[in-house]
Amino acid sequence: MRALQNILYSTATIIMVLNLSACSRDNSDLHEYIKTTKTKHVGSVKPLPQFKPYQNFSYSAAELRDPFEQAFEADEKERTSDIKLKTERPKEPLESFPLDTLRMVGILEQNEQTWGLVKDPNNVVHRVQTGNYLGLNDGQIITVTEKQLDIIEIIPDGIGGYIERNAILAIGSD
Repeated sequence: MRALQNILYSTATIIMVLNLSACSRDNSDLHEYIKTTKTKHVGSVKPLPQFKPYQNFSYSAAELRDPFEQAFEADEKERTSDIKLKTERPKEPLESFPLDTLRMVGILEQNEQTWGLVKDPNNVVHRVQTGNYLGLNDGQIITVTEKQLDIIEIIPDGIGGYIERNAILAIGSD
């Protein structure tokens, strides 16, 4: 048993000596590679940019109009207009959609009556004629032609009254 232990210790000693001798081998090629790599990748870091120091700005609006006050006083006769919303009439189906979401897709002619075909955002096609209403601003159809619907909308004027605005719903308009 002792002889076996001596053989194992001898073998282990020989292996350690061989490993240590491998480390003392010539490593000049490794040192040369490290040297060339360091010289290739030598770079310079750009200096940080110079920032201008912050300069205070004093904003003085004492002589300007207060943005929360009314810009001008409207005359009482300007505030009242002859245009009134027609609230007593029942709403038509196309009045629940904004005018820019409606599309004129064609016309129908029957007994010298021209009907416009209007598609809503739900892809439902409606038949309309002169006098029908559409859009959110009480838009009433004035004329129906082959190419378009002429509409008059009633919109707020911003000073308590209403004004009429012309609009067109052209065929194939997007």
